Amino acid sequence: MTHSAVLFPDLTEGDVSRLAQEIAFLVQPGDTLALEGDLGAGKSTFARALIRAIAGDPELEIPSPTFTLVQAYESPRFEIAHLDLYRLSDPAEIDELGLDAALARGIAIVEWPSRGDGRVPADRLTVRFDEAASFDRRNVSIVVAVASAARLNRFAAIRLFLEKAGWSNASTAFSYLQGDASPRRYARLVKADGSRAILMDSPRTPDGPPIRDGKSYSAIAHLAESVKAFVAIGRTLETAGLSVPHILAEDLAEGLLLIEDFGDEVFGAEVKKGRDQASLWKRGVDALVAVQSAPPLERIPLSDGSVFELPVADHGVLEIETELLLDWYWPALRGSPAPQSARNEFNTLWKAIFDRVLAQRKTWLLRDFHSPNLIALDDRKSPRDVGIIDFQDAMIGPAAYDLVSLLQDARLDVPEDLEKLLLAQYVAATASRDPSFDEAEFAFSYAALGAQRNTKILGIFARLAMRDGKKQYLAHLPRIWGYLERDLQHRDLAPLRAWYDENLPRSLRAEALNI
Repeated sequence: MTHSAVLFPDLTEGDVSRLAQEIAFLVQPGDTLALEGDLGAGKSTFARALIRAIAGDPELEIPSPTFTLVQAYESPRFEIAHLDLYRLSDPAEIDELGLDAALARGIAIVEWPSRGDGRVPADRLTVRFDEAASFDRRNVSIVVAVASAARLNRFAAIRLFLEKAGWSNASTAFSYLQGDASPRRYARLVKADGSRAILMDSPRTPDGPPIRDGKSYSAIAHLAESVKAFVAIGRTLETAGLSVPHILAEDLAEGLLLIEDFGDEVFGAEVKKGRDQASLWKRGVDALVAVQSAPPLERIPLSDGSVFELPVADHGVLEIETELLLDWYWPALRGSPAPQSARNEFNTLWKAIFDRVLAQRKTWLLRDFHSPNLIALDDRKSPRDVGIIDFQDAMIGPAAYDLVSLLQDARLDVPEDLEKLLLAQYVAATASRDPSFDEAEFAFSYAALGAQRNTKILGIFARLAMRDGKKQYLAHLPRIWGYLERDLQHRDLAPLRAWYDENLPRSLRAEALNI
């Protein structure tokens, strides 16, 4: 098997720990990390730093597996098996240690892999420790199979980016931040002086196969395919006086950003800690009114000379999102595809609704304006007291979309009386600055886009569970159905409500999906 390697010479113990933190950022379930080197070379130091970084606990007790042969750990990301084969009497004992099972659930860190007599997977990441010129320093090499070279190249690109930005020294802690459903990865960097920043690792995503009219799903849904969208939209909103992460460093070609760290007072987490939901959500509404007071720019220049074009919401994006219900939720619930007749009626009903919604006033549509992406910044004045961190998929579209995203939060219950109170607050604020505001038509748009969004989310959460194994999202389905039923009560949505009642009746909505 052909391999690719990179050498990190003359590392201190602190450098070795920092290297482990960076590797922890890149590892994924199924990875085997083989640690090679003599006794006292630094394998255990590296393994402890790696496990603590993955677990997100710098104080986690990491006993040596020298005598137990294997130690297991759970983390928010995946399980970790730490094996030490030094005392292995027979390579066949590896089977009893459960290496294959460990790799099915997470990753394996293997010290003294050579004693495994070929039973340690050949497709692995090998980290070798050798003495340097000074007794307290090490030369560390990382070797991977050529098939995994792209990940090693990504690792090198991130290190180079952070070095140029001045965030690469060993005294800067590097910790993975647990994300959500996004393919992007984030890490928090903290310097010895307390300075903090967030690394966003978002390489350009290749366009998927064409699925309709020669376009991929991401093209139809207007999903950002590079960090250029985040940079362009973020700088525009920042100029307008909103709190979005300031960009400290950027590499548009590599898809790497170093951005301002707003901290951990995320709306949803704060409510779960007992903070008053109404006051936070009111701040969110105020921030949204401020966002929509700034006219969106259709073309935004970037530092590399290119121009980002802000997409406009259209029938295509709204239709393909609602169809996720038919593509994923329906078969997961019923065990068979949606009949073409049901699909045709569904699309016809929605088309008339989209015609009406898309004719309304357009503004910024940030798309993910809800509790996981809003951070309380208590040291700032309104509307800058809300940090907005997710907007790269923004469009120009109907104003009601982001409001219903906030007031019908997919991951947290929003009581109906609070929703009505804050909806009235938004309507009053918007009507006061826009004499042409049509409250009745906005109420329709709010209900229609709420129904569209919640229909989409049912499909997305079913997809996450079926395709990606993320079954934790199924716990949110009863809440989503509650919102959807609330939206469908609007009198102008009666035909659509009838479709749901006939094809996905209430008796089925509480049933578990076939996953």
